[in-house]
Amino acid sequence: MNCITYEMFGAAGDGVTNDMPAIIAAHEEANRLNLPVKTKEGAVYFIENRAATAVVKTCVDWTGSKFIIDDRDLEDIKKPVFSVPSCMEPVGLKLTSLTAGQDRIENPTGMELYVQVKNENHMDYIRKGPNQNNGTARQDCFVVLPDGSLTSPVSFDFEEITYCRAVPMDTPLTLRGGEFTTIANAAESRYNYHARNIEISRSYVEADGISHYVTGEEDHGAPYRGFISVTGCAHVRIHDCLFTAHKTYWTIGAANRPVPMGSYDINCGSAVDVKFERCTQTTDIMDRAYWGLIGSNFCRDMVLEDCEFSRFDAHMGVANCTIRRCRLGHQCLNAIGFGQFNIIDTEACGYAFVNLRDDYGCTWKGDMIIRNCVWNPLGDNRYIFNAHNDGTHDFGYTCYLPKNVVIEGFTVKGGCETLAVFNDWRGNPGGDVKYPMVKPEYVSIRDVSGADNVVLCPDGDLLKDTEFIK
Repeated sequence: MNCITYEMFGAAGDGVTNDMPAIIAAHEEANRLNLPVKTKEGAVYFIENRAATAVVKTCVDWTGSKFIIDDRDLEDIKKPVFSVPSCMEPVGLKLTSLTAGQDRIENPTGMELYVQVKNENHMDYIRKGPNQNNGTARQDCFVVLPDGSLTSPVSFDFEEITYCRAVPMDTPLTLRGGEFTTIANAAESRYNYHARNIEISRSYVEADGISHYVTGEEDHGAPYRGFISVTGCAHVRIHDCLFTAHKTYWTIGAANRPVPMGSYDINCGSAVDVKFERCTQTTDIMDRAYWGLIGSNFCRDMVLEDCEFSRFDAHMGVANCTIRRCRLGHQCLNAIGFGQFNIIDTEACGYAFVNLRDDYGCTWKGDMIIRNCVWNPLGDNRYIFNAHNDGTHDFGYTCYLPKNVVIEGFTVKGGCETLAVFNDWRGNPGGDVKYPMVKPEYVSIRDVSGADNVVLCPDGDLLKDTEFIK
């Protein structure tokens, strides 16, 4: 016996019989024997709406088979369908403080580690606007090499560390193929995120050729956290996969005002070195009836290459990101975070080429590099970077506009008379600025097409001390 099948444990594969008990049992046996799982070509496995999770610890080949996931009237909205957890036990790592920019720590284990740290006595990302909140604990995640060096430096100062989790790396695991169709929930439209998904929390995982479709969406429903969710791990590669954006629903936000409600087919949280390659979506990236496909929080070293998504969004920050040869649709390219953001050979739609999220202070502490990109403007404004921070709100951290901006090759579709690198982000002229932003030091732009004139900012005095080369 060189693999385990679902049929060994009674799966019918007829698209009607509930096959989840057989799927769970098959993976339990595969985990016990350390054998891969292979599904039957042409089989259609039905997964009913009960609280049940298959734990995956060996490679899986779903190629040629289909899955129907019934999310109507769920027993438990938080239970993933497939969980891919780490097989490694956390190790003791004594960290009492960290400094922003630190690139080495003591690593007595001599192993490569995924590390997540928190200071629960300091709140960051204190959100402003209709979805306002009181923030979340200061946190960061990074990979520590055997010699103690970090693959990229710490983002925040940690005067104290109240939580530290360090996990050695797993052996590589592959999830391959399979066509999954979710029959969407019709629950109340409020922030009760559903997690009926493939939840990856193991390092060194490859997801290859997985397709996800959504059917049965009505005029209301609860949001999804992501059909593929990558959390608390490192070195995950997702390639040649097909996703589906969910309908946009409305709810009442924390400020007691109506807000559109995000629902994602991809979610990344506190993950390091996550790469998407040649992935796309079934729904039109310009169709406003559907929410943006991907959301991320607290991630580091993300890469998108040759992807076509309705948006990219670093929600509560990303440290270092590269977007290369991609097309991004109506929900734009949104980012806040740290380090270097590279946008290369990419076409993006939006009211600006890069939207620096104002609900988190429009902050990017680092450099922005844009090369050979095309912007398809959606509105009347012509700003490469859009930001709004009047200096009256405490987000939990000092807010920065990008320190250095280098733009080499930039095309504005439809043309314009004047293109500005930044908008008049300050607002509230003459008002009290209790939390000022740190302004850029250097901006360079050349080889611009579709604009008769390029300025740094419409308000010439706003960035008068920034070196501007064009």
